[in-house]
Amino acid sequence: MQSVVVPLVVCSAAPFALHVALAHLLVNVLGMGLAGASAAISVTYWASCLMLLAYVLRSEVFSETWKGFSAEAFRYVLPTVKLAAPSAVMVCLEIWAFELLVLVAGLLPNSTVSTSLIAMCSSTEAIAFMITYGFSAAVSTRVSNEIGAGNVDRAKNAVSVTMKLSVLLAISFVLLLAFGHDLWASLFSGSARIVSEFTGITPLMIISIVLDSAQGVLSGVSRGCGWQHLGAMTNLVAYYLVGLPLAILFAFKLKFYTKGLWVGLVCGLACQACSLLMITVRTKWSKIAEAMEANYVA
Repeated sequence: MQSVVVPLVVCSAAPFALHVALAHLLVNVLGMGLAGASAAISVTYWASCLMLLAYVLRSEVFSETWKGFSAEAFRYVLPTVKLAAPSAVMVCLEIWAFELLVLVAGLLPNSTVSTSLIAMCSSTEAIAFMITYGFSAAVSTRVSNEIGAGNVDRAKNAVSVTMKLSVLLAISFVLLLAFGHDLWASLFSGSARIVSEFTGITPLMIISIVLDSAQGVLSGVSRGCGWQHLGAMTNLVAYYLVGLPLAILFAFKLKFYTKGLWVGLVCGLACQACSLLMITVRTKWSKIAEAMEANYVA
């Protein structure tokens, strides 16, 4: 919320470089396989965490906002938890839906191919979403800062610009995927059948990536405006009352198998994106700014 983003980039880029080298060493050179990949991820997360901790403790940027542990420091723990808990639920519900889809794929006929294919789709979706996630964090920070400063028009403009940029980049990504899906799939698997199956599901992937891009930005707006509870409820309904039930129906009852699973997920993403868009469009921005100002004065 303090717009200090460069250290976050550094503390992400450096561990990423470490991860690539370490994963290659453990998996390919030392032949540790899955255990080596898991160890590399663990080391990478710890490196990122320790770098951020060192920065916060040593930097003077936070000298006015962090005075160290004291009774005053714990004064706003409960209000923070009230915001953080639904925000965590909001994110977890979405991530868990994708993970559950992989588990459900294991119940399909020829589960080895089905699970591999859905795992590839989920990984591709996650890679594409990382672009959107950056925009989501940016718009969340920008909207909260502008509304807090009473700049309602700037907040709305930030939402509009971020949404357009995110969708534009998503379209660029899916164009690359559309023309290079065989090459992309071959990076995950050497099986000709899995590569062929991925080609068939690519059109659905294109739709899901664009929808995921839109909802990612809108989710960031929700967090910036303090609507985490609405976002959590939206994700619960979209994924667990719409997306996953439809995925199971299409995959097992209608026998669309892996394509059916992803069609159900697309329905959930569409429901989520449309709901968040409706909430954002119907927002009375001036009232939110007034409420934030009242809370600040109180």
